[in-house]
Amino acid sequence: VAPDCRPCARSAAAPVCCLRRLPSSHKYIMAKQVDTPFWKSLVAGGTAGVTEICIMYPLDVVKTRAQIAEGRLQGNMFTQLIDLVKQNGLKTYRGIIPPILTEAPKRAVKFAANAHYQKMFKNDRGEFIRFGQVYAGVCAGITEAFIVFAPELIKIRLQAKEYRGKYLGTMDCIQKIYKEEGAMAFTKGLEATLWRHAVWNGVYFGTIAGVRNSLPEAESSNGTLLRNFIAGSVAGTLATAFNTPPDVVKSRLQNQIVPPGQKPKYGWCIPALAKIAREEGPGALYKGFWPKVMRLGPGGGIMLVMFDFVMGLLRDY
Repeated sequence: VAPDCRPCARSAAAPVCCLRRLPSSHKYIMAKQVDTPFWKSLVAGGTAGVTEICIMYPLDVVKTRAQIAEGRLQGNMFTQLIDLVKQNGLKTYRGIIPPILTEAPKRAVKFAANAHYQKMFKNDRGEFIRFGQVYAGVCAGITEAFIVFAPELIKIRLQAKEYRGKYLGTMDCIQKIYKEEGAMAFTKGLEATLWRHAVWNGVYFGTIAGVRNSLPEAESSNGTLLRNFIAGSVAGTLATAFNTPPDVVKSRLQNQIVPPGQKPKYGWCIPALAKIAREEGPGALYKGFWPKVMRLGPGGGIMLVMFDFVMGLLRDY
């Protein structure tokens, strides 16, 4: 508490008006105890997400192309990334508009929804019930999935090699999908998207607190950023290890165009997982795993650091 503030001296926790007097590390802790307005989560979450996308997007393209490819992949992650950039240049970022447009609401919903659901899984003493953080993360992931499933389909189509000449850009892709496949085509992969986000967010938010607590306490704002980066990277990598199989299914479901009268190769998520494992081996369920880890592991750290950094800038507003 601030020693020269009488209300603080009589209280177990300093009021918000005294936050400016506290050291930066204490400000960070105290700010966590204050309810966050939704607009702040929107700005901070959007900034964090767009930053992560712009840095990591080429790896996402490599991941998608690996996941939708049937059979043996040529080269490793690094050679695929080098070839992608060498052959496409700035066109490597083709398909980035849909995720950028949805990033602010998606990230805001991710953090705001998780904070909301956490309250549902606490007991009367304000402590989490057993696996409460996992349940809250799963619920937040399901909520997030309903925002991203259609933009994800557009992104997958624009990233796929086989549709490079078919779709000229984002609006052209939307118009052609609607005209050729109908409005319901935009719901392709919804169930697999629910699985993907529920698993990732459940593991991520379920482990982030434990990882943070296992690290030494930060003694400065820079130390807090480093601590958050490490915790976010570890939690993001672990979450990726669990959610890659449904992500493979999602990519293939959203990439397939089924001619009229024909039965789609992939349907629901669980049967599709079994089909891929049976036809291509269990390892096929982890196609694109390493570029996904390289994106969502460090990307999770970048996102958490940027989110907390922007929230710190907005604290006094």
